[in-house]
Amino acid sequence: MSNYCIRKVKLRISRDPKTVLGRSHSRMITILATGLVGALLGGFISAGVVISAYTNKSQTKPALPIALGQQLPNPIQVSFNNSSYPVVDIAKNVGPAVVTISNFQSESSQGFVFGYGGFSNNNSNNLIEIGSGSGFIIDANNGYIVTNNHVIEGAQRLSVGLTNGKNLDAKVVGADSRTDLAVIKISDTSDLTAVVLGDSSKLLVGEPVIAIGNPGGEEFAGSVTAGVVSATNRILNLQGESSFNLIQTDAAINPGNSGGPLVDYLGQVVGINSAKFQQTGFEGMGFAIPITDAIPTIQQLIQNGYASHAGLNVQIAGQYTKEYAAQKGLPAGAYIAKVIAGGPADQAGLKQGDIITKVNDKVITDSARFTHELFKYNPKDKVNITYYRNGSSQDVIVTLVEIKSN
Repeated sequence: MSNYCIRKVKLRISRDPKTVLGRSHSRMITILATGLVGALLGGFISAGVVISAYTNKSQTKPALPIALGQQLPNPIQVSFNNSSYPVVDIAKNVGPAVVTISNFQSESSQGFVFGYGGFSNNNSNNLIEIGSGSGFIIDANNGYIVTNNHVIEGAQRLSVGLTNGKNLDAKVVGADSRTDLAVIKISDTSDLTAVVLGDSSKLLVGEPVIAIGNPGGEEFAGSVTAGVVSATNRILNLQGESSFNLIQTDAAINPGNSGGPLVDYLGQVVGINSAKFQQTGFEGMGFAIPITDAIPTIQQLIQNGYASHAGLNVQIAGQYTKEYAAQKGLPAGAYIAKVIAGGPADQAGLKQGDIITKVNDKVITDSARFTHELFKYNPKDKVNITYYRNGSSQDVIVTLVEIKSN
């Protein structure tokens, strides 16, 4: 049986009904080679949500044929028929650019096989479909497809299903777990249609949007759901997603929608569907990576095959939450579990057990906030780190290093 890719988030409500706090149940320590932290992908972790204002620092990036609203090769042209609901026209025009992505891995890599007799060990190298998700074509001439990293992670073979019934093998152009973004490529580019990218920075709360994807895999491929932008500037404590100010929407997003587009009523892609809440009593809470913020990473993946980020070279304890800190009488922040020898944090004198409470005067309340702040900077930038040690706060200037996605 296949698992369908969507990242699930759970909330835990504190005793104060006005406060929502989260707790990660994934790993005690998440390795932050880049200073970007979170939890593992898929539906295996729970995390908390906080709200933040976020302004991404401008970055000088190589010029590539991807730009806001730019007409890429064979773009979709949306024209509304006044006699029909706008979603009908959008689905008709954007739908052909949305694909199903199947992730195949060897049975031995899974450690078990689920058969008619139950679970059993198996050392064969037969490839089985372990998960599926969605993606969308951004360049029809070159066959480039954008999706989530957690959709294609660990794949030994990728298969792309097109709306015309074709199933094609794909290769990974570049993937980045720190932003949960990936670009894959198919070689057969005949009759492909690309999306048009919109400007997610202009989205308004209440603006109508639709999600197109493949919940449950190919059986329900091309499913369309409609809703509105419920909120912007959301932060999730998930690896990759915590780098961005996410778009929250009530358009239904289900397992298999990961990597698919969130589309505005101009027929332009404004987000990449990536996560949802799965908690009793909560409905209609899906999250998408803003396309405007994703474009620089997508450009790097296409041109270089990797993404570059700024980092401290430390390991952060992901379960050091505000509640835990309060119970121990410690300040909220990002708890350093390990300092990588020779890295910028080590050279600046930071040590294991230090709690980072500010980055350039921006308050750090947990690991997600720390990730979010570091993502604003470039390698070689100097930042002021405020940290707590032995009952007092200290400041130190740290020069960030370049960390490449693996």
